[in-house]
Amino acid sequence: MTTPSDVPEPTEADLPLAGRTALVTGGSRGIGRAIALALAADGATVAINYRRDAESAAATVADIEALGAVGRAYAASSDVPDEVAAMAEAIQADLGPVDLLVCNAGIASRGGTVAQTELGELDRLMRTHVYGAFQLCGALLPGMRTRPRGDVVVISSVAARQLAAHMAPYGMAKVALEAMALTLAKEERNNGIHVNVVAPGLVDTEMGRRLVKGVMGIDDMSTLDASSPFGRVCRPEDIAEVVRFLAGPSAGYVTGQIVTVDGGG
Repeated sequence: MTTPSDVPEPTEADLPLAGRTALVTGGSRGIGRAIALALAADGATVAINYRRDAESAAATVADIEALGAVGRAYAASSDVPDEVAAMAEAIQADLGPVDLLVCNAGIASRGGTVAQTELGELDRLMRTHVYGAFQLCGALLPGMRTRPRGDVVVISSVAARQLAAHMAPYGMAKVALEAMALTLAKEERNNGIHVNVVAPGLVDTEMGRRLVKGVMGIDDMSTLDASSPFGRVCRPEDIAEVVRFLAGPSAGYVTGQIVTVDGGG
């Protein structure tokens, strides 16, 4: 019989992110939740940001703690500067410098043409996807520079390259987000900070299911498995595995890259 004393202690290889502190925006559900759990499994302390769903945030924190990691939840809307500033200050006061920032918070656009779309819709998308990430980078980079290594990973979309009809605000926001990230990669490389982009295609999340229903009239996304690459629609965990690689020691010489995760298109 195996006793607790027979179980080997986790090694650095088992917990490559031990001693690091992560913040995942939009971390209570979907892709953000999967990323938060993956980073926690690798030993990071993980702060998750959420906008309204406190119940899901609490459940995600509980799952982080079940993995033996420290988890905290912080409410803030990415498009409200005062809330973003307060969150950044609170996290650093509670957990110390954040050295792994995942900018995942995002919303969908309403699907109108450029001619039909009001300026407020573009502003809403830009504030949520871009301004919040930009502000967080500014708030957290000074502390990140004091750490042995820093990482910023932004979650973009293949929409930044497809630029499909009826998606101008979303595509424009993701293009701007990527521009920020690739610029930041050049600015912060000498400070030991890596900045990379992950660009998913369709993912089986609440947002993805709404998109499929609205565009294709399909209620059950699993019906798309047979026609998808590798026989299934992309899952949040597929994105999380890429983030976990980019933040880990195996990507120590990787920065300024856009990693597309769409099964080959």
